[in-house]
Amino acid sequence: MTEMLHYVWLGILSVFQGPAILEIAGVGLPVALVMLVAGLITGIAVGATPGLAGPMAMAISLPLLISAFGFTPDALLPVFGFLIGIMKGATLGGAVPAILFNLPGTPDAMMTTLDGFPMAQQGQPRRALRIAQLSSVAGDTFSDLVLFICAPFLAVVVEAYLDLPEKTALLILSISFVAAVMGRSVGKGLLSVSLGLLVAYIATGNDLSPRLTLGFDVLQSGIPLIAAVLGVLIVGEIFATLERLWLDNHALDVIPVEKGSTQDGLQSGDIRRISPYVGRGAVIGALIGALPGVGSTLAATLSYTMAARRIKRHPQAQPLGTGAPEGIAATEAANSAVSGANLIPVLSLGIPGNAAAVFLILAADSIGGFNPGPGVFSMPDGALNPQLVTVFGIFTLMSLGNVLNWTVGVE
Repeated sequence: MTEMLHYVWLGILSVFQGPAILEIAGVGLPVALVMLVAGLITGIAVGATPGLAGPMAMAISLPLLISAFGFTPDALLPVFGFLIGIMKGATLGGAVPAILFNLPGTPDAMMTTLDGFPMAQQGQPRRALRIAQLSSVAGDTFSDLVLFICAPFLAVVVEAYLDLPEKTALLILSISFVAAVMGRSVGKGLLSVSLGLLVAYIATGNDLSPRLTLGFDVLQSGIPLIAAVLGVLIVGEIFATLERLWLDNHALDVIPVEKGSTQDGLQSGDIRRISPYVGRGAVIGALIGALPGVGSTLAATLSYTMAARRIKRHPQAQPLGTGAPEGIAATEAANSAVSGANLIPVLSLGIPGNAAAVFLILAADSIGGFNPGPGVFSMPDGALNPQLVTVFGIFTLMSLGNVLNWTVGVE
């Protein structure tokens, strides 16, 4: 226990006593902390811009960060800090256009439009935004606590008991969850997964024999991950937007409505009203986020569905879809609770939890000195494990990101 606390302290010091980016009155500002703040602000701006998303910003910024900081061990925490800031900020910022313009800033905020926009139409946009902010940050904080507690223990269990067949079964279980969010189009969802797996198979295998390269040398190392993610996100969003505008001539029309109330901002009893839904959404998001390959859209959908079922059991309650605070709280708590828990499979298994976690793994692989997996939590006798110090540095950055979301995110 004493040795673990020593690593925790070293991780905190690695953030606050790392290289300084500049000095103010003789006091150096740690570059990792500055990059976290910059990433958080960037993430909020990206999330608040419809059509953009956190993974897209992470994909664009990763090459720039590596070019700026290089491939030294000192670059790990500043790069991770910026990417973590984007991941946290984009989830929080995605609720802004969803509530104000009925346009989800990120796919995670799609369910937020169902109650957030009606509440804004009723003259209470600030109330909706405040509920979204409280629910989002509460879910994110809970998720990070789950990560801090579960990741080390899961890594020990994986290293001791799980072999290749068990890890494969875990991946199959995660992929099968796609069927839960496809509704009547389960076949389309499974077809999309199959196409993704087919693309992933393109490369030279462990036996150095080429697979699905069609004789092209450029495919010997597989499809570049950043190019694939950017192509899917950007091209897919462009075509989806064009289809929506083509089929719906009134998609951008403004519908005038009368204000239902002149009082805006949090009302008495709102926190008590949404607390059960925030708690349930946070648990759902943490559980979904801990499964490899499953994203926050599923968590938000399941949480909203469970909230709707609970509301139906109370006829006197305001139904979801009419500007109910419970709908906003359930969605935002669930999709934000994924951001911390998705690092559980990253740190314990070396497997990305969602698209955002992919870029954290890419950063680690590109810079070197940190290999996500069970080995990062090992504590060799008589030697220091620098990877474990980096892990607790990452935990420190995530905790500081939550503090910033609780304070700066209010504005």
